[in-house]
Amino acid sequence: MALRARQSSVLEVVVLVIMFGCVRMEGVEAWSGPNGWNDAHATYYGGADASGTQGGACGFGNLYSTGYGTSTAALSQALFNSGLTCGACFELACDPSGSKYCYKGSSIVVTATNFCPSGSEGGWCDSPKQHFDLSQPVFNKIAQQAGGVIPVKYRRVPCRKSGGMRFTINGNPYFILVLVTNVGGAGDVQQLSLKGSSTGWYTMSRNWGQQWEFRGNSALVGQALSFRVVTSDGAEAVSYDAASENWSFSQTFEGINF
Repeated sequence: MALRARQSSVLEVVVLVIMFGCVRMEGVEAWSGPNGWNDAHATYYGGADASGTQGGACGFGNLYSTGYGTSTAALSQALFNSGLTCGACFELACDPSGSKYCYKGSSIVVTATNFCPSGSEGGWCDSPKQHFDLSQPVFNKIAQQAGGVIPVKYRRVPCRKSGGMRFTINGNPYFILVLVTNVGGAGDVQQLSLKGSSTGWYTMSRNWGQQWEFRGNSALVGQALSFRVVTSDGAEAVSYDAASENWSFSQTFEGINF
């Protein structure tokens, strides 16, 4: 069944490692439940090739080029949290006690990339329901497609990403817009700060999803740029001089990761 789409247990282990400008916190905060697992339902959308999942309310654009592929989900209003959950990772398993279509013993890990709005078909994404509208290929890993709407158990898990965080710079000298992708650890950026090689730190504001904006200092053009990222678990990663002084708009730069 297609819908128009889109913390786990309390911190169990906290380890602070300070190196290469990164403060890392192991474990992520999540919605609490028995053993960290919670009840929800899942559907699928986007077609067999997941082409209909591209773009989305988190601003990630082409999910293949930004590294998310087909292991993605659109979240209901209760989980999406006005975009603050964008980039977070969840493990889901179909609950065979509620559906004969489940593949027993299988689970998936998906990244939140989209929003499933209230009023979608069947009302599954209406508040306060907790619902995942999965890409069709990843849905098919935990249940038969004929299942349509399936009961699932889910929990928040750390995001495992390959390579560094990526910062895509758009806009103009007076309006800098930065998209943050491929974020490990908690995955959900809660604060982004920007620093030129000749300036202090500027706190950026969320434009939408994981698009962050800064206005008012055209002198940043021509300076090397550093980025400071804070995720929902309080972890902080600083990518110094991620963009060299000859950066230009529409380019993507790679920094460190959690």
